[in-house]
Amino acid sequence: MNEKRILLVEDNPDDEALTIRALKANNLRNEIVVARDGAEAVDFLFGTGAYADRDTANQPELVLLDLNLPKLNGLEVLKKIRSDNRTQLLPVVVLTTSDEDRDRVDSYRLGANSYIGKSVNFEKFSESVRQLGLYWLSLNIGPPRS
Repeated sequence: MNEKRILLVEDNPDDEALTIRALKANNLRNEIVVARDGAEAVDFLFGTGAYADRDTANQPELVLLDLNLPKLNGLEVLKKIRSDNRTQLLPVVVLTTSDEDRDRVDSYRLGANSYIGKSVNFEKFSESVRQLGLYWLSLNIGPPRS
């Protein structure tokens, strides 16, 4: 059985470290792959660029996606994920500092499974990450993998 891998798409090193710390503090010890821009996330998911040798049959169990990314923004990444048969059913949680109604609407319209605001308070953020990890990695039963 494949380990439940998380793809964290985050360009801010502080937010990356905070997210990983929150996951580990809550005993979510899954492998975490970090993509630091939207293009790298797409390369990882589709086995292109630096990830051309990656087995794309082994997709992450969960994508944590920031919206404000260089190269391709999070909405563009989400659109690519949902438009490809190999990734269209991947759970994608938008994890962002944006509290713009338009970003929430666009995220859900493009197929985000959840939208979570990043709290500046570590305890609140850590609790949010604990709950999303518990749900998406332990409780949720995703579609069968081919």
